[in-house]
Amino acid sequence: MDRSDQVCPVCGQPVETVVKRRHKTLGAWVPVWTPGPCRNPECEEYVPAVAEPRGEPGGTVAEES
Repeated sequence: MDRSDQVCPVCGQPVETVVKRRHKTLGAWVPVWTPGPCRNPECEEYVPAVAEPRGEPGGTVAEES
Protein backbone atom coordinates (compact mmCIF):
# COMPACT_ATOMS: atom_id res chain seq x y z
CA MET A 1 0.00 0.00 0.00
CA ASP A 2 1.43 3.35 -1.00
CA ARG A 3 0.99 6.63 0.90
CA SER A 4 -0.41 8.27 -2.23
CA ASP A 5 -3.29 5.74 -2.21
CA GLN A 6 -4.79 7.29 0.95
CA VAL A 7 -6.72 10.56 0.51
CA CYS A 8 -9.16 12.57 2.61
CA PRO A 9 -12.72 11.67 1.58
CA VAL A 10 -13.82 15.34 1.90
CA CYS A 11 -11.06 17.43 0.28
CA GLY A 12 -9.07 14.79 -1.63
CA GLN A 13 -5.70 15.78 -0.13
CA PRO A 14 -3.22 12.96 0.57
CA VAL A 15 -3.19 11.75 4.18
CA GLU A 16 -0.80 9.48 6.05
CA THR A 17 -1.56 5.81 6.60
CA VAL A 18 -2.09 4.71 10.21
CA VAL A 19 -2.73 1.42 12.03
CA LYS A 20 -6.37 1.26 13.13
CA ARG A 21 -6.12 -2.04 14.99
CA ARG A 22 -4.43 -5.44 14.83
CA HIS A 23 -5.81 -8.94 14.41
CA LYS A 24 -4.22 -12.33 14.84
CA THR A 25 -3.72 -14.48 11.73
CA LEU A 26 -1.89 -17.81 11.85
CA GLY A 27 -0.31 -16.88 15.18
CA ALA A 28 0.99 -13.47 14.08
CA TRP A 29 -0.48 -10.04 14.83
CA VAL A 30 -1.28 -8.28 11.54
CA PRO A 31 -1.98 -4.51 11.36
CA VAL A 32 -5.12 -3.13 9.70
CA TRP A 33 -4.10 0.05 7.85
CA THR A 34 -6.52 2.98 7.36
CA PRO A 35 -6.29 6.60 6.19
CA GLY A 36 -5.09 8.97 8.91
CA PRO A 37 -6.58 12.33 9.90
CA CYS A 38 -6.66 15.22 7.41
CA ARG A 39 -4.03 17.93 8.04
CA ASN A 40 -5.44 20.44 5.50
CA PRO A 41 -6.59 23.50 7.56
CA GLU A 42 -9.14 24.41 4.88
CA CYS A 43 -10.90 21.01 5.12
CA GLU A 44 -13.96 20.48 7.34
CA GLU A 45 -12.46 17.16 8.55
CA TYR A 46 -9.20 18.92 9.64
CA VAL A 47 -7.53 17.56 12.79
CA PRO A 48 -4.61 19.64 14.14
CA ALA A 49 -1.38 17.81 14.91
CA VAL A 50 -0.69 17.24 18.61
CA ALA A 51 2.72 18.44 19.77
CA GLU A 52 4.85 15.79 21.46
CA PRO A 53 6.03 16.76 24.96
CA ARG A 54 9.79 17.02 25.31
CA GLY A 55 11.70 15.25 28.05
CA GLU A 56 10.76 12.43 30.39
CA PRO A 57 7.05 11.87 31.02
CA GLY A 58 6.13 12.95 34.54
CA GLY A 59 9.57 14.45 35.08
CA THR A 60 10.35 18.00 36.19
CA VAL A 61 13.03 20.34 35.00
CA ALA A 62 15.42 21.32 37.80
CA GLU A 63 16.45 24.96 37.89
CA GLU A 64 20.08 25.77 38.42
CA SER A 65 20.80 28.31 41.18
